[in-house]
Amino acid sequence: MNIVSSAISLTVTDPAASSRFFTSHLGFREILVGEEFIALGRDDAAVDLILMERDPERRRPEQGLADAIVVFTVTGLAAEYERLRREGATITIPLRREPWGELLMRLTDPNGVAIQLTEWISPIAG
Repeated sequence: MNIVSSAISLTVTDPAASSRFFTSHLGFREILVGEEFIALGRDDAAVDLILMERDPERRRPEQGLADAIVVFTVTGLAAEYERLRREGATITIPLRREPWGELLMRLTDPNGVAIQLTEWISPIAG
């Protein structure tokens, strides 16, 4: 098996709002737009995103809803944090450094999709 691409499918209430968020704040572009979905991609190693429109009539009560966090490993996270803050992105976890060598922040798109940006740095000496 040779994997040449990856995608995450997110079921959201308003795919267009999520698309605007990912294209405005995180550099994605729309690859394909259908009646009930929008496919997003980038030219780097980021995973492709497929934004599917939630159909409340098809959801059975026993299915429940799954939560997901989309995680991107990036470089220059401090500068990205400042840019996103200036742009008014909804930041749910401000930039912080973990002792094991992770710099991270989390933001949320208009449909409640959590996006974590991580940069691996030197661990804090103990």
